[in-house]
Amino acid sequence: MNTEALRKKVEELKKIAEESGLDVSEETSAMETKIDAASKTEKTWRRVELARHPDRPYSLDYISRIFDGFIELHGDRYHGDDPAIVGGLGFLNGRPVTIIANQKGRTLKENMHRNHGMANPEGYRKALRLAKQAEKFRRPIVTLVDTSGAYPGIEAEERGIGEAIAMNLRELSRLKTPVVCIIIGEGGSGGALGLCVGDKIYMLENAIYSVISPEGCASILLRDASKAKDAAAMLRITSSDLLEFKVINGIIDEPEGGAHTNPDETAKRIKEVLVRELDDLCGRNPAALVRYRNQKILKLGHWNEN
Repeated sequence: MNTEALRKKVEELKKIAEESGLDVSEETSAMETKIDAASKTEKTWRRVELARHPDRPYSLDYISRIFDGFIELHGDRYHGDDPAIVGGLGFLNGRPVTIIANQKGRTLKENMHRNHGMANPEGYRKALRLAKQAEKFRRPIVTLVDTSGAYPGIEAEERGIGEAIAMNLRELSRLKTPVVCIIIGEGGSGGALGLCVGDKIYMLENAIYSVISPEGCASILLRDASKAKDAAAMLRITSSDLLEFKVINGIIDEPEGGAHTNPDETAKRIKEVLVRELDDLCGRNPAALVRYRNQKILKLGHWNEN
């Protein structure tokens, strides 16, 4: 029985109790609390499913719709190229920008090539190389985030995945050029953080952003991977949750049913946000951008206890 049906049953119970002169307010209140919790769990998991939907547009789908003349650049100048992260140059309403993005694959062959969007160290080093190039030529940066996390394999550890992500966090926080980040699907753990330090951070309505996957959290904290839905609700990973915590600056609405139902409209909405924010940020003093960016980062995680 779904939550709406349960709510109707509780209302019927209240009506019967009132007609019979019985006080069941305490019991019905407890029921409503449980129903609210179950409803939130259902809504959160629906967002997780939409963020992972196989037809959901990926970064290159948006890049082709939003930017003109995109030219992809390759390699980190240390080890090689990582197809899980794409980056290059393009134009946004005539303004030259650097685009850096996670990229997943749709077919088995593509996913093997893209490593399911899980980047190796060379991917983050490529991203940093392009970011530093953008700073040198005073180009703003747009990042599109969509990954379940960085690649956790032994080869990635051997080549310094932790150091590569940490270096990106440090350098992106002090780049003297505007950086706007859009979480378009999954924003998973450090793999997402390596591209998600910016002046403005937005999420698509049905995107998620979390320190760990719901399945991982359920396995570790709840000792039961089957409780992933409960873990997702506990993690507070939806766009509305992140906006409430002031981790992001805003939410970009999706067409009804999710971004995959109308990729062109979704891309149009993302483009409107990017144009508006870059028009504002590109007019600011670069040193002021760095100060603002660092103040914003340092405020994360602060809370008051009454």
